[in-house]
Amino acid sequence: MGLLPMDLDILPPSDDRVFKLILTSPDAKPVLMDLISSIIKRPVIGVEVRNNDIPPSDTEEKAERLDVNCRIDDGSQIDLEMQASRIQEESDGKYQNLKGKSIYYLCDLHSSQLSKGVRRYDRLARTYQVTFCSYTIFPNQTEYVNSFSMRHDKNNELLSDAIQIVYVELSKLHEIMKKSVYDMTDLEKWAIFFQYANEPTYRDTVNKVIESKEALKMAGNLLMSISQDERERAVFRSRKMYQTDRESDLATVEDRGKKIGKEIGRLERNTEIAQNMLSEGLSFDTIMKCTGLTRHEIEKLPKTV
Repeated sequence: MGLLPMDLDILPPSDDRVFKLILTSPDAKPVLMDLISSIIKRPVIGVEVRNNDIPPSDTEEKAERLDVNCRIDDGSQIDLEMQASRIQEESDGKYQNLKGKSIYYLCDLHSSQLSKGVRRYDRLARTYQVTFCSYTIFPNQTEYVNSFSMRHDKNNELLSDAIQIVYVELSKLHEIMKKSVYDMTDLEKWAIFFQYANEPTYRDTVNKVIESKEALKMAGNLLMSISQDERERAVFRSRKMYQTDRESDLATVEDRGKKIGKEIGRLERNTEIAQNMLSEGLSFDTIMKCTGLTRHEIEKLPKTV
């Protein structure tokens, strides 16, 4: 039970909607508890999902947050999300927009406790923001898990672990895939399941991972059920098409902007050349031939002394 047939077309659990469907299914509490235990490195004996609703199936649902927000037995709050596609970033490669998003939702979730009956700051429950990401955020770090809390800049003394951000980079599992399943940690197994369950090339390894834990067997069964649901397959295709069309539109706008920018740059250069030629007393015909500007454009140029 739970093993994925070689001939079955499996939806990717690294898709944010599929990710949430697996973890918020009515029968998924043992799955969610085991996953959280592997992240926070202690047994979780109870969990309450607080945003169980799945957004509607129309393509605009990408505007909704497909995260899994829950509270565990010691009162800690945990928000898990799958970052399946790249969000818009600056070109510096530092992923500040994604990091800023994580910080914003972490702080918002942590501070929301004050509106829910908590009156003392020292009694706020611990809050985690956990992002599974299909691409690399920290290229200079070899670890696939990077965790951040509040520490002193110089001596690394812990100020507080009341808030914590965890990134699980699914793009860094190549070395882990070489390990025996028996030598893998629980979180490594979950990461492999999320990243490779839909890829037939790795189906044998994924099935060994699934077979090694009861919670993963349950996750495998849930994934197969979702993958065989024609409505969910249609939703997945629709969302994929919407995302592809949107990325294509953004790329077209970007290319058009670059083209306009080049044209403006060319015009500015030719205008400067034309002004210099005018100051040298060259004829309009000569300037028109050299710069491509029209007579009217040249006549409108400010006179230089």
